[in-house]
Amino acid sequence: MSEDKFAKVRELLRGKRVLVAFSGGVDSTVLAKIAEQESKEVLLLNVIMPTAPSFEAQRTESIAEEIGAPLEIVTFDWLGHDKLVANDEKRCYLCKLEIGKLWLEVAKKREMDLVIEGTTATEIEGHRPGAQALRELEILSPFLEAGITKEEIRDFARQHNLSIAELPSMACLASRFPTNTQITAEKLRMVDNLENAVRKLFDVECVRVRYHEGLARIEVGKEERNKLFGVQKLDEIHKIGVAIGFKYITFDVRGYQTGSTS
Repeated sequence: MSEDKFAKVRELLRGKRVLVAFSGGVDSTVLAKIAEQESKEVLLLNVIMPTAPSFEAQRTESIAEEIGAPLEIVTFDWLGHDKLVANDEKRCYLCKLEIGKLWLEVAKKREMDLVIEGTTATEIEGHRPGAQALRELEILSPFLEAGITKEEIRDFARQHNLSIAELPSMACLASRFPTNTQITAEKLRMVDNLENAVRKLFDVECVRVRYHEGLARIEVGKEERNKLFGVQKLDEIHKIGVAIGFKYITFDVRGYQTGSTS
């Protein structure tokens, strides 16, 4: 039963001083909601970095207000780490390791008892090298440990009338690049701007722009592919994409697929 699983999370957090790694997504918001209800003290920590989609960062403060928990924002110089911009097969692990150290540093200063983050039992089924870094740092993943799935988290959000209940899952912009393709501020800007344009022009929720040098391969949610029609809109997104810096603008007819550039 989902109630029993969530009871385990509540028991873990009850009476503790808890730092929640907070992005404003479904998982971290539900985790923050439970922490706000059960813990002695809660702090939401949002890490700002250039690999975070810009539209995601814009909603973080409003969701923290919705939860009713204090929010602290810190910056991480992602592009200043050569091993991250090199984007080899260890990039996700190394990134999570560095960010996790930042979480722990803030938690120590604020004298928190626990540092928690929102990895779910569903996510761990896929390619998640960052999970290894979390284990090494002894950062807790309560949903994973309780066997709570993504859909169970969405159900919780619906039951508690949280605004993010139907929000699609997001991943950092670094995941848009094939392994060993060096990542730069300009490339991140191109991907982020084109995703925002597609989201607005076609009225879709789930968007990924896969970067292949001069070519942008656009994926949208499988159930949203029917929105990719209209000659004028297609001409407009081509014009926008070229202005952003891409030479070719394409749509992947298969729709969104996790990790399709790795």
